[in-house]
Amino acid sequence: MTKSIDSPTGRLLAGLAVTLAAVGVFSFYALRQIRGLEDLQTSTVDRNRKDSLQLLRIQKDLNELGIAMRDMLYGDEPYPLAAWKKQFDGHRDDLDDALHLEAQLAPVARDPNQQRYLAALLAQFWSSAGHMFEMAAQGQERVARDMIRTSLEAQQGKLGSTVAQLLVQNNEAEQEAAARIQSIYFGVARNVYLFLAAVLLAIFGTTLYLIYSNRRLFQHLAAVSEHRSDLARKLITVQEETLHSLSRELHDEFGQVLTAIGAMLRRAEKRLPADSPFCADLREVREVAQATLEKTRNLSQLMHPSILDDGGLEKAIDWYLPVFEKQTGIKVRYEKKGTGPAITDRVAIHVYRVLQEALNNLARHSGSTQAVVRLEFPPGRLNLEVEDRGAGMPESRNGATRRGIGMTAMRERAELLEGTFEVVRPGEGGTLVRLDVPLTDTYEQ
Repeated sequence: MTKSIDSPTGRLLAGLAVTLAAVGVFSFYALRQIRGLEDLQTSTVDRNRKDSLQLLRIQKDLNELGIAMRDMLYGDEPYPLAAWKKQFDGHRDDLDDALHLEAQLAPVARDPNQQRYLAALLAQFWSSAGHMFEMAAQGQERVARDMIRTSLEAQQGKLGSTVAQLLVQNNEAEQEAAARIQSIYFGVARNVYLFLAAVLLAIFGTTLYLIYSNRRLFQHLAAVSEHRSDLARKLITVQEETLHSLSRELHDEFGQVLTAIGAMLRRAEKRLPADSPFCADLREVREVAQATLEKTRNLSQLMHPSILDDGGLEKAIDWYLPVFEKQTGIKVRYEKKGTGPAITDRVAIHVYRVLQEALNNLARHSGSTQAVVRLEFPPGRLNLEVEDRGAGMPESRNGATRRGIGMTAMRERAELLEGTFEVVRPGEGGTLVRLDVPLTDTYEQ
């Protein structure tokens, strides 16, 4: 008794669910990391760069103011100090605009006090500059120059130093952000490799499990097929033995009884007067007994022809084909090529049964009035073909030839002989049944 095996479908579905869940979790993780990179790029790197541009703009204006103040102190131009006010006003407008934009773009991590400190320094500078231009407008240019030298230059230098510190902070924040981005990229790349390795391991494990399950399944099918073949062999053997025994019983026992009854009726008829009315009755009974004897002998031959045991396969075919023509009215053309070797009873009975079943199927299903039987003996083999030009074998829904009990029995007999059996549709129509078996030493012993 074969052992049943569990289906791997449940485990494979569970593995698929786990794999899909892992893909979903990893996809969520990867998308979250990418979103973090986008936020870091937008909120830190890009914002720092824009803020640094405004700080550079402020630094440029401060440097130009420093140059202007140097020219006001040491220049040889014949212009009064009040003439520089227009240039200072232009730089003030630009600095106010740059400071306003810089305040909006300042990094989130920056201390707000630094922003207020820069605005206070700038306001103090413009207050001192305004006082200096008032002195210059009143004609006190020496006092105004002293204010530039002692106050405005120091305030401008302090502003430049503060802006430079903010630029350094922005640069450091940008480098830190770049390091964090690199770390995130490295982490994502590492996790991608780990995930790919895990997926490959899962695929490898699933493949091994499929191979293992398929091997178990094929071993189970092979065992079932072997048991089925053994059962078919035993059933066919029992069938042939039963038919052989019944054929012998019908021929020897029942046939002898009918023969004896006929002889006794003949003797009884001879003892009666010729004009006795019982003579006609006895003749009628004797004719019935004789017809029954003939039917019994025919039935015995159909079950297991004695000529198969006495004369072999070829003589049995020579005897059976005319009987088939007489019973069915189908004309059979017999073509034989080559001379067969001595064929064992085991091979002969199976080939004969295939021929018998093929012709019976032809008579029941084909509707043809003619058939061709071919028997060939290539070296070491036997080929048998039964062909007609009738309606052909019925097909199932998928287009395959339906397999009845007789068709299955013919295939089983071919497998028992280690041969091949096939049913094909010739191009001209009809059905062709082909049997090919080896005539090995194993069968001839």
